[in-house]
Amino acid sequence: MQKSFLKIAALLGGLSVILGAFGAHALKQLINDKSVITFETGVRYQFYHVVALFITAILYKEFKNNYLQWAGRLFCFGILLFSGSLYLLSFIEMADKPGLKWLGAITPLGGICFIAGWLLLAMGISKKS
Repeated sequence: MQKSFLKIAALLGGLSVILGAFGAHALKQLINDKSVITFETGVRYQFYHVVALFITAILYKEFKNNYLQWAGRLFCFGILLFSGSLYLLSFIEMADKPGLKWLGAITPLGGICFIAGWLLLAMGISKKS
């Protein structure tokens, strides 16, 4: 599990840089400022939780338990749901498809995953094996 989380974190970290560059350069010409801010929020939270995933993977070597495994999984799910839905909302704006804005309801589920991941990380380092 530790090595998988490290690989996933490395790939998602690289993707964060790519998406951040896309948002800073190309996207600003295609959508309004509010949607750019939404996209940048997705990138920022993705990168924060890439770091959290790296930390979880490194700590797993010392504190092998299910709490840390689930913390890592929840950080991944959170990135997918939280950041992914914000990216979708920005692209929906770009495609001018207002009927799909309901997808923004997914974002809080990603936030819940992030919160649960942090709580499980704390529990995991509190309990050895």
